[in-house]
Amino acid sequence: MIKELDIVTLTHDIQEHGLKKGSQRAVVHCYADGQAFEVEFVNDSGKTLALLTLEKADLHVTSDLG
Repeated sequence: MIKELDIVTLTHDIQEHGLKKGSQRAVVHCYADGQAFEVEFVNDSGKTLALLTLEKADLHVTSDLG
């Protein structure tokens, strides 16, 4: 089960945002249905690169911090 603050890994590239398979970032919101999640991708300086709504199939839980 994916929860807020979990660290997740992308299961595929998202080319339109320059994100590569294997990119890791934090879940910042879980929708009530448990099927969609807001994930924030940041660079090394902490600048947000993308804030995306993704589905379970797009993600793999790397670290359960939530």
